[in-house]
Amino acid sequence: MARRPFTVFSLSFLDCICCGFGAVILLFVLMNARATESREELTKDLRGEVSKVEIEILKMEKEKVLARNALDEVVDELAKTEGLSRELVNTIEKSKEELAKQEGDTLAQVEHVNQLKADLLSLEEGIKRLKAGAESEEPGEAPVSFAGDGQRQYLTGLKLKGQRTLILVDRSGSMLAETVVDALRIRNLPEEERLQAPKWRQLQKTVEWLMAKLPMEGQYHVASYAQTTEPLLGRKEWWDAADPSLRKELVERIQTLQAAGGTSLINATLYAASMSPPPDNIVLLADGLPTMGRAVPTLRRPVGGRRRWGLFQEAVGQFPEAVPINTLLFYMEGDPMAAVGYWRLALDSRGSFLTVAEDWP
Repeated sequence: MARRPFTVFSLSFLDCICCGFGAVILLFVLMNARATESREELTKDLRGEVSKVEIEILKMEKEKVLARNALDEVVDELAKTEGLSRELVNTIEKSKEELAKQEGDTLAQVEHVNQLKADLLSLEEGIKRLKAGAESEEPGEAPVSFAGDGQRQYLTGLKLKGQRTLILVDRSGSMLAETVVDALRIRNLPEEERLQAPKWRQLQKTVEWLMAKLPMEGQYHVASYAQTTEPLLGRKEWWDAADPSLRKELVERIQTLQAAGGTSLINATLYAASMSPPPDNIVLLADGLPTMGRAVPTLRRPVGGRRRWGLFQEAVGQFPEAVPINTLLFYMEGDPMAAVGYWRLALDSRGSFLTVAEDWP
């Protein structure tokens, strides 16, 4: 009998292969289940750590947001501080400028006080010289007497000599009274009462006195000044002192002259400088420092003492050179620098300075 041929892939072999493969699969399943359990146990701890890290990250993000907000607030505060610093620096600079200005003003005031003291000493020396000269002169030469409503008064040192005498009469509103309040009150009265104001009547009598004392051999001219300067008779020319009709006309005109407006001394000095031929003697009737310049101000504002002093200095610089200025100063409340200014003007021009008493002439 012939033998069957041998084959490797028999049924028994396939059974063995399948059993082995099944065992491998079973082993893999068992090992995979164990690995899964181990992996679960391992990752459980890791997930806890990850959760903690996530919580820490959230906290850090929250702190980061808070820190950013705090930084923004700090930046805003820094910007405000820088603004305040700039304002403080500007305030300090302005304070320094104000301090320097005040120091300059203080030095100027000290110099001004020292100058006033020196002027006062010079004035006292001048009074002593005038008294000595009055005692040494012969009667009837320097002293000029005039009998008025009050006591007999004398003017010593007033020079009414020269070929051409110019008389400048202040007709501003302040000539109505010796105080600002009274001047404002009289200004609103009727014309007849304004003409009878005591100070204004005293000015009119002073002009009449000057008319009586002018030398007969010379010439003269009378002009009134306030905001503008105008000849008293409407003609800008020299008049013959020997003409009695002109003197009478001047006396009548001065009695109807109205006092009003501010005081522009520079217009009066320019008027004097424009006379042709020029005057060789000037008599100035005033009651204080000027309150305005050449032009009439558009707005009515109070004029301080420093401004008035500046206007006075500007005005006296326009007087004709080498001409004596003789000032008759009437009293006005609240203008202490007027006496100093007009006295210095008389001293510089070799003229005279006199204050008018209440009962003169």
